[in-house]
Amino acid sequence: MSAAQTLTIEAAAGLVTVNKAAELTGLSVKAIRRKREEGIWREGREIVVGPDKRIYVDIEAFQKWVRGLQ
Repeated sequence: MSAAQTLTIEAAAGLVTVNKAAELTGLSVKAIRRKREEGIWREGREIVVGPDKRIYVDIEAFQKWVRGLQ
């Protein structure tokens, strides 16, 4: 991951769409969806489902997951 990508991720706050999360993290959309399906990322922690049923990724929770803090 480049320094620019790291800054972008660290600057991102709150929730982003799955497509934006893929762009920010370098993971594919398919990989993000698979982590949700397999229970690696849990709803209410890394994943949030909006009232319109859209799926969002909590970037702060993602960073904790990467660092092994969750």
